[in-house]
Parts: sequence; C-alpha cells; structure tokens
Amino acid sequence: MSNQETSFVTIGQRVLANPLRVRFHYGHPDIFDRLFHLTRGGVSKASKIINLSEDIFAGFNSTLREGNVTHHEYMQVGKGRDVGLNQISLFEAKIAYGNGEQTLSRDIYRLGHRFDFFRMLSCYYTTIGFYFSTMITVWTVYVFLYGRLYLVLSGLDEGLATGRRFIHNDPLQVALASQSFVQLGFLMALPMMMEIGLERGFRTALSDFVLMQLQLASVFFTFSLGTKTHYYGKTLLHGGAEYRATGRGFVVFHAKFAENYRLYSRSHFVKGIELMILLIVFEIFGQSYRGAIAYIFITFSMWFMVVTWLFAPFLFNPSGFEWQKIVDDWTDWNKWISNRGGIGVSPDKSWESWWEKEHEPLKYSGKRGTVLEIVLAVRFFIYQYGLVYHLNITKHTKSVLVYCLSWVVIFFILLVMKAVSVGRRKFSAEFQLVFRLLKGLIFIVFISTIVILIVIPHMTIQDIFVCILAFMPTGWGLLLVAQALKPAIMSVGLWGSIRALARGYEIIMGLLLFTPIAFLAWFPFVSEFQTRMLFNQAFSRGLQISRILGGHKKDRAALSKDDR
Repeated sequence: MSNQETSFVTIGQRVLANPLRVRFHYGHPDIFDRLFHLTRGGVSKASKIINLSEDIFAGFNSTLREGNVTHHEYMQVGKGRDVGLNQISLFEAKIAYGNGEQTLSRDIYRLGHRFDFFRMLSCYYTTIGFYFSTMITVWTVYVFLYGRLYLVLSGLDEGLATGRRFIHNDPLQVALASQSFVQLGFLMALPMMMEIGLERGFRTALSDFVLMQLQLASVFFTFSLGTKTHYYGKTLLHGGAEYRATGRGFVVFHAKFAENYRLYSRSHFVKGIELMILLIVFEIFGQSYRGAIAYIFITFSMWFMVVTWLFAPFLFNPSGFEWQKIVDDWTDWNKWISNRGGIGVSPDKSWESWWEKEHEPLKYSGKRGTVLEIVLAVRFFIYQYGLVYHLNITKHTKSVLVYCLSWVVIFFILLVMKAVSVGRRKFSAEFQLVFRLLKGLIFIVFISTIVILIVIPHMTIQDIFVCILAFMPTGWGLLLVAQALKPAIMSVGLWGSIRALARGYEIIMGLLLFTPIAFLAWFPFVSEFQTRMLFNQAFSRGLQISRILGGHKKDRAALSKDDR
C-alpha cells in the first residue's frame, strides 16, 4: 500500500497535471486559489453524500470554470497511511463510494461533454474509468462461469467435447489459459516499479517487487479488487454512500472473527462462495477440458480469486492463527450471532441490527433498483433449473414437473424449519419432552425419505450433494428477493421467518469460513510463519510486545481476582 501511494503521489500526479491536464484535487495538501473560487460560486456543496469525495469535486468545479489544477513539488514527506487490511478496506470502500457518486453526478457528465476527445479519455481513465473497468473485470468472471455453466447443464459442452471438429481444440485452450498470467495483477505494479526505479534504481525496484510477491501482494490486490467492485456497484445500484473513518493507527491488534465477517460478508464472502459453487459444478459436470494442465491454467485465476476473497482477511490478521484467539473469536461470534436486535442496539453487538443495516439502502433505491435487485437474484433460480435435471433420478425425463417438484421440496423444507422455529419459541420451555420428540420424529422422517430415495429410484450420494448445491443458492435468492420486497413481506407477517432463514445462512457461512482457520490454528508453526512472512520486522516486534503486555495484563487480572 505504501509503495502504491508512493507512485500515486509522485509520477501519477506529475502525469495527470502535465501533459494530460486532468489532475483534480487529490488530498489535503492541495492549496486553493481563494479569490478564483469565491468569484465563481465557491466550492461548497449541499449534499454530504453525493460529494463524499469533496476534494475531487472541488477539482471538477475548478476545471469546469476554466481553471487549471497544477502540481508543484517542494518536498516529499511521508503521510500517515492505513497499515491494517481492515483500515485499507474501509478507505477503499470510501473511495469506491465516492467514485460511484461521481459516476452519477452532473459534474463528470459536463466534463465529458466539454473535454476534447483525448482529454476526455484521460479523465475517464484517471477517475471513474478505473473503477468501472474493475467492475467489468469481476463481471467477466461471472459471465464466463455462468456461460460455462449454461454449456455444461444444457448438454452443449458434452456435444462440443465429443464433436469431430472440437476434439482437437488445443489452440482454444491455449488462448483461454494465456490470460491467467495477466490476471495475476502484475501490470498494476508497473507504475510503482517505474517510480522506485527512477528514485532508487531498477535493481531495487525489482527486488522490492519480488519481496512484495513473497509477502502475498497478489492476494492483497485481488482482495481489494472485490472491495472496489462491491461498493462501486452498490452505489450505482442503490446509492447510500457514506463516510467510513479508518483511524490510520499502527495496527498490531487482532481483529475478531465477527468483525471481519461484518466487514467482508457481503463484499467478499458471499461472492466467493457463489464462485466456488459454480467452479465445483463446472468440475462435476464439465467435459471439455479433459487435460488436467489445461483445466488448471483456465480456472487457476478463478480459484485464486475465490480463496483470496474467502480467507485473505484472516491471513492478514495479526495473530490470526493463534488457538486462544480462535477460541475467543468463536465465543464472540456465537454471542454476536445469537443476540437480538432492536432500537439502540449497535450492529457490532447484534447480528439482527447488522443485518437490518446491510440492506437498508434498498429502502431508498427506488423502483428501478428494486427491480434490478430481483432480476439479479433470478440467476439462482435459473441455476437451480439446470441442476435438477442432472440428478441420477431425473436424467430420463425433461418434464417441467421436475422443476416444480424441486420448488415443492424447497417450500416443504422451509415450512419444516418454520414449524421447528415456532415450536422452539412456544413449547420448548413448558413442553420440552414433546418438542424433543417432535424434532426426533422429523429427523427420522428425513432419514427415512433419503433411504427410500436411494433404494427405490436409485438416488446416489452425488445426487444428494448436487441437491445441496442446487437448493442452497435458491434459498439465498429467495432471501434477496424478500429483502428487496421488504414492505410487502412485512405486511403479510413473514419478515420474522425471513430473518430466521437469513440467520441460518449466516451460521452456515460462518462455519464454512471458521473451520479451516480453526484447523490451521492447531499447528503452532502456522501462526509463527504468518507473522514472520507477511509482516515486516517493526510490525512483528510490535506484535510480540503487544502479546507480552497482554499476557502481563491477564496475569495481573488473575492475581487481583485471587486476592479478592
């Protein structure tokens, strides 16, 4: 991050100012010509949301009023920057929010109309174009995987694989695999290497680049790709930009699992799990890429993105693999997920309050945003439609009744979950034995149904796994539709059921993320390797000191309790 800032505030600002002449106000050290702006309407704005990035809007105003923003270098000094992943993500979320509002603003529209062609392209690339291109990059992954999924589930993939013209498709595989190297993000580091090379020599620049790769810089930049995409797209779709304070402190403390989950659940974890499911389905039913090497090259960058989006926050978290920290995180997570929300309960204290706040922008997005949210959720239902016809028990029929029956199964499962939830709330205190017998009866019926399906229609273990892969995303799609139609759902009294279903999904996602981390925490060398490999000496020394001080505090607290 510091090297990226170095290139941004030096070579980046020089090129923006001259010859591109599209530099706007970036940061607080900028100096305003007071008389120029006061005689041309000032720089104040009426909205703190639209003009979240107030500095660049001041540059927009200056340029629109025939002014020019220049860049003068007197002395280069270091500025306090964010050093923790959570701080950096909050900062990038704020910038992505601001770029989303810039995209929707009149200022950038007027600049685009009044610039000449080359200056317009320069302005686009150096402002909103970077975030739009980032969003398109992530969309490309989705389009590729859903397109491959369509080919696989429709049978075209198998037909192409066995067709005479497509048996020897090595050039196509090479073309698809060659872009994997470009997607590692090496080109993003080119300006940084040039700046370090000019100031300290290209040998130093190359060594710094190699060191950054060893410290998993590719993981960091891939993770920040998801941050930019989510918040930029969210602002375009629903608005609701807000300022996020980062603090910019020297972070050596351990972020709890619940805190990481709150920060990255919607921006990374949900999307990572969706892409992982698509890749698994593609692996199960795909036929085209028979060669293992071709498959690895084609899907490597996508698996890399999935693993990065799911586990990077814990990898860059200080003491992220210490067993005692993991135990404390699990206790805190259970407390947070089970606490009830309400008026005055902050999102960091209760899952219900956090969940309500997460989809709050839907209330202000308007009809267009609501319709788009529902349309985007339909992809899960189409995905389910394709999978239910690839079960072993349904491969001989293509009747639409199979799809209808799958919906009957889904609603029956939801009805059983609702009955258990109501029973727990009303009868678990007074009729514990009856309630436990009821749950046992439901479990026996479920197991009996599975056994009957295996024996009579010859349902396989793969069919059970595919059903889980088909029905789980469908339930998530129903949640997205229900959140978009919250007023209607509340009017019919089903909002409590939707909240209970959402809590169940959050618990499942939390377990999927927490289990690998807890497993790695069993091995002491993982934590030591993380500290020495990812963090520099000053950070590692500060982390060791914080552990020692924390241990002394615990010892003092224990002694004080014994004295009492």
